[in-house]
Amino acid sequence: MSDQVTTPTTPTMPRIGDKAPHFEAVTTHGTLKLEDFKGKWLVLFSHPADFTPVCTTEFMAFQEIYPELKKRGVELLGLSIDSLYSHIAWVRNIEEKTGVKIEFPIIADLDMKIANAYGMIMPQQSSTEAVRAVFVIDDKQIIRAIIYYPMSAGRNMDEILRLIDSLQTTDKYGTPTPANWRPGMQVIVPPPKTAEDAAKRMQEQGIEVVDWYLSKKNV
Repeated sequence: MSDQVTTPTTPTMPRIGDKAPHFEAVTTHGTLKLEDFKGKWLVLFSHPADFTPVCTTEFMAFQEIYPELKKRGVELLGLSIDSLYSHIAWVRNIEEKTGVKIEFPIIADLDMKIANAYGMIMPQQSSTEAVRAVFVIDDKQIIRAIIYYPMSAGRNMDEILRLIDSLQTTDKYGTPTPANWRPGMQVIVPPPKTAEDAAKRMQEQGIEVVDWYLSKKNV
């Protein structure tokens, strides 16, 4: 008889650059699947539970930036391990108590299938609630960014918008963006890859050269 102990396997968590895991789910806007968002960017986010104070402030804040997201070709989709009826009652309550109408859909993920596929469950935090995860998925359904917040900290919506602006600017111009970058600021010029090009960079016109490896330009 073998004394070998079998260690439970940890579900594989998606990474930046991976194709977003497929899903088909019941939502407050009917049944939706990942493919319904193809050709658009998508912010898929999870929250721990309906009818909780931090989550309520977040949903109001997500709704506030929703028009700005749509201007950028980005859709918004929430998720928690609550029932469809709980979601419906909660968004009705938010509108009744605050006047804020939640216009984006919310997934009812009672079996935690999607939450597990996207790595939204952190057992050390809770085995029955999702943490505050944010997945930025591009128009080709590739995961471009992932942000995790603990249950105790509400998210910064301004950073989510800034991140999307950075990703879309990089796609358009092929240039990374520096720390604290916002639209209208200079972007980074990719560094040269040979000694000869590094020497040329120091004499290059039309860009701001701090040193051969650090240069900026307007786009």
